[in-house]
Amino acid sequence: MIIIPAVDIKDGKCVQLVQGEPGTEQIIIDNPAEVALNWESKGAKRLHIIDLDGALGSGENIKIVEDIVSKTSLPTQMGGGIRSVDDAKRLLDVGIDVVIIGTMAIKNPDIITQLSDEYGSERICVSLDSKDNKVVTHGWTQSTDKTPLEYAKLFEQKGAGSILFTNVDVEGLLNGINIEPAKELISNINIPIIYSGGITSLDDLEVLKNIGTEYVVIGSAIYKGLIEFEDTLKYQ
Repeated sequence: MIIIPAVDIKDGKCVQLVQGEPGTEQIIIDNPAEVALNWESKGAKRLHIIDLDGALGSGENIKIVEDIVSKTSLPTQMGGGIRSVDDAKRLLDVGIDVVIIGTMAIKNPDIITQLSDEYGSERICVSLDSKDNKVVTHGWTQSTDKTPLEYAKLFEQKGAGSILFTNVDVEGLLNGINIEPAKELISNINIPIIYSGGITSLDDLEVLKNIGTEYVVIGSAIYKGLIEFEDTLKYQ
């Protein structure tokens, strides 16, 4: 199981939000590239980058992303504000290893096939954000009528190389995880599931490892010191 530290970028800074809500910043660090280098020095094997400005439609942080890619040697996965095939290609072409596509994939699933055919499925991840066991889009503001499992099966067929599953019900609250939705996905989907949302303790990581999770994104808990990143290495 690979533990992936999150580097969320807003207004050029590394931040952590509560439930993804603008204005709830609890952690603000000036230099995202330095943050990325810090996680690399602590033993991280991969970075999870989200452009929150892109996701919120308030701008972009591509120069900072390029800075991170050039300064670290870690593989990177990135999402936030990818609203067209050209947006995805731009990130892949500047060195992002895996693009994470959410709302655009829900609106047009065939885009995943197009990108997978051109760049390889291993570089294409679909983000499924779940609230009350329904996939939500547009920054968690709109609900669909399908479950994460229904969409995961679709995108597996369309050529996605992985699924990022975020449990919005627990994300950013630091109250622990709800394991059942992730367990259902892992039991029924053959491509890797990247889990995100609510991780608060090493016990949460233990549970995720025991159900066969291959990748876990962790954010607030390591920024607030509830978990020391070095302590997560025993699960890798």
